Amino acid sequence: MSGFKGLAVPGPTNMPFEVRQAMDVALEDHRAPDFPEFTLPLFADLKKAFKLENGQVFIFPSSGTGGWESAVANLLSPGDKVLASIFGQFSYLWVDMCQRFGLDVDAIDCEWGTGAPVELYEQKLAADKEHKIKAVLVTQNETATGVTSDVKAVREVLDSLGHPALLFVDGVSSICSIEFRQEEWGVDVAVSGSQKGFMLPTGLGIVGVSQKALDQRPKPGFPKCFFDFDDMIKTNKDGYFPYTPATTLLRGLRASLDMIFEEGLENVWARHHRLAEGCRRAVDAWGLTLCAKEPKWNSDTVSAIVVPEGYNANDVIQTAYKKYDLSLGAGLSKVAGKVYRIGHLGYMNEIMVLQSLAGAELAMRDAGIPFESGSGVGAAVEYYASTGQTTALAAE
Repeated sequence: MSGFKGLAVPGPTNMPFEVRQAMDVALEDHRAPDFPEFTLPLFADLKKAFKLENGQVFIFPSSGTGGWESAVANLLSPGDKVLASIFGQFSYLWVDMCQRFGLDVDAIDCEWGTGAPVELYEQKLAADKEHKIKAVLVTQNETATGVTSDVKAVREVLDSLGHPALLFVDGVSSICSIEFRQEEWGVDVAVSGSQKGFMLPTGLGIVGVSQKALDQRPKPGFPKCFFDFDDMIKTNKDGYFPYTPATTLLRGLRASLDMIFEEGLENVWARHHRLAEGCRRAVDAWGLTLCAKEPKWNSDTVSAIVVPEGYNANDVIQTAYKKYDLSLGAGLSKVAGKVYRIGHLGYMNEIMVLQSLAGAELAMRDAGIPFESGSGVGAAVEYYASTGQTTALAAE
């Protein structure tokens, strides 16, 4: 089919030309004497992206899943108790990983469409008089359901109770897209991936770790090699890696950070909120609902849209892809066939969101879902037109 393929999944996201161009370079010597001139400023700027003043950000040639494995393997010990909650596929997979490591996981099963249950966390932490809970796990943005949780509130609970548990945050689909302040919020470990807000191909697991967490790493803890923080610390301080790094992706990461900082991180967050709100206005105009049960849970990086009873969301997804060259996100696990997802994060502006909404309208019309054609696109247009200047991408 002629024309560009539309990519409206919540990851991988659209990649800027500047990032692609930065990676289109000859392969280089990662042991060269001048390599630290590139890597040391990169490490420092990554800390700014996480808003982490102390501690360290590690870059592993992996995905976000590898980043989580590094956090578990380095900061916990066999048999440790952790407190978590499941309210979507990715929060479930995180719990599954902890269980595979042999951790004692207290997983609160929540309704999908809600987020981290701060009140229940507080009850369980208050009852833990012996401080057996070593870590509290929070998925900031549950991509499967389009739900964002209040990380800051969980830290406030820990502080009010004087509980020493570490705070682990899944920021894979939130960091560099949704407000995240690692140092200020007292987050001990935050995991992201290159293919979301960093606007890169998949291949980097990016892990921010507080100085407190680094200082109290258990010895010996879990066996580890590839993901060993010690090896990274020893070599990163001089600008190198313990093994061959993904240098091409690192060059793209440099370009991505430059774009993010040129726009301003707070402006990036505001842009994501505005673009997401336009999508939400469209869903309302269609007469449909989001998977998120209340506005307080609404995600600014992905909207999971519930199709009416008697319809299959997979019909919308397949029609969009096969007939209109548009990739929409599928519903996962409990919401499979019930929702389709529109990702609106990373390299994104109004006309890109409008393209996704128009493609969704075409596919829903073909699938027989009742709505007024153009209503969603029109509602988004009205919102964008009435809320100030056009959002400019950093490269423009």
